[in-house]
Amino acid sequence: MATPHLQFDNGTAYDLFVSLAVLHEPSDFGVRGAWAAGVRARLSPEDRETLEKSQVLWRVPFHWIYDLPEPRDATTALLALGQVPAGERVSLLAVSPDVCDEARELLESVASQQSWSDEDLEALRAACQPSSEHGGSKKAPSSEKLSKILDLWAQAEEFGEQYLGALRAYHEAFFAEEEKRIRPALHTALERAQELAKQLSLLDLLEELTQGVRLDDLPEGEEMVLAPSYWSTPLVFMGMVSKERLVWLFGARPADASLVPGEVIPESLLRVLKAISDPTRLRILRDLSQETLAPSEISKRLRLRAPTVAHHLKTLRLAGLVQLTLGEEKTAKCYATRQEAVSAACESLKSFLRPDEDES
Repeated sequence: MATPHLQFDNGTAYDLFVSLAVLHEPSDFGVRGAWAAGVRARLSPEDRETLEKSQVLWRVPFHWIYDLPEPRDATTALLALGQVPAGERVSLLAVSPDVCDEARELLESVASQQSWSDEDLEALRAACQPSSEHGGSKKAPSSEKLSKILDLWAQAEEFGEQYLGALRAYHEAFFAEEEKRIRPALHTALERAQELAKQLSLLDLLEELTQGVRLDDLPEGEEMVLAPSYWSTPLVFMGMVSKERLVWLFGARPADASLVPGEVIPESLLRVLKAISDPTRLRILRDLSQETLAPSEISKRLRLRAPTVAHHLKTLRLAGLVQLTLGEEKTAKCYATRQEAVSAACESLKSFLRPDEDES
């Protein structure tokens, strides 16, 4: 397979949307729920509800953000969205290149009719079924989620107007200040990535930037765009810009920084300490230090249910302590301990406990 042409991008507009995803599902990103709720509480109940509903339709609209004019920041995004008629905003943000034609035509019909039926629900369910040619690795959306999607498309114009107002309110209440804080880190991470790209193969570069995600094969498509994200660290957001172009957001938050402004204890250190405080996770980490294992093998070895193993592996991944290898459809195939991350965590703990030693 030919190596995709590598490009880089940067802009706080990515984090505008990533931050909303994190604030609405804080546990998925190892973020304190109380703090996330406090940020959301800065908005009116109506705006909070609107932004929560939007997560059903889109998280990060890569295809739209990538086409924004420079500097691709939050202000640019809000101005661009404001120039779009309210009734077209849902379609603009929700219909990415990986949405099939059947689903797109159905949803646009629902928006035009401003209503939907049980037949529409079943048709959307059929259009969203995972393709058998990829082994059906993706789960189909639930009936509840499909109904919420149809409800929002049926009121596309009203929701489009509400969404722009809520996004503006979020920017004013929180993200405008946050944007100033994270911008330097994004620039630093971008410069580092560009330097590493001169030294490493694409697969090794991706593993380094994503703190442990290893691909079996080169990504599909003619072009791959790498962009830094402060809020996604250490996880990865991926999205299609076009059939030929894929965007990966890689973590840009420094190891000694935190999502919570003013936090004294490094967030990465807290995640490591939380991860290894559990005896089962410590056992998994030791086993993965000796050999690479699939989740099913860990489950069998420790006599644990698959969901329990998945939870522990997710916690270890959030702490940056494990490498995961992705196969087809970007699903995890196997895990191994990142020895360099373990060593770095030990050094971080020593530095935190004895800060004066670094100054001597």
